[in-house]
Amino acid sequence: MNGHALRPAAPADYDAIAAVVDEWWGRPILGSLPRLYLDHFHRTSLVADGPDGMAGFLIGFLSPSAADEAYIHFVGVSPGARGGGVARALYERFFALARDHDRHVVKAITSPVNEASIAFHRRMGFTVAGPVPDYNGPGADLVTFERPL
Repeated sequence: MNGHALRPAAPADYDAIAAVVDEWWGRPILGSLPRLYLDHFHRTSLVADGPDGMAGFLIGFLSPSAADEAYIHFVGVSPGARGGGVARALYERFFALARDHDRHVVKAITSPVNEASIAFHRRMGFTVAGPVPDYNGPGADLVTFERPL
C-alpha cells in the first residue's frame, strides 16, 4: 500500500473529505455524503493517510436493521494513490471489522455509469446485480453489490 496507514475515521475528518471528494470523483458528489455519516458512523469508517495527506477513505456501518449485514456507503481514493492498493486495503479492513461484529454479508451500491466501481467490486468478490430500476426512486437505477464474509 506504498506508505499509507489506515486508521479509524473521526468526525473531524469530514471537512478534509468534503474539500476533495468532488475533485476525486470528477463530478459533484458531496451531496451523497452529508456530515452525519462521520458524526454517527466514524467508528466503522476508515481513512488512509499517506505521505502527502489523506489518500483515501471508506464510510461504512454495521446495519442496525439487518443484524447479519454491514454496508459500505462511500469510498474515495485520491487520483494520485489509485492503483496502489489503497481501496483494497480499506475494504479488507472493513471486512475484518464487520467479521469482528458477527456480520456475514457486506453490501454496497453504485450508479450504472460507474464502470470502474463495478469492475473493482467484482475483483473484490462481490456479486453484482442490476441495474435495479428505480432503486432510489423514479429514474434512479442503481447497481447493487453483495459479498459474503
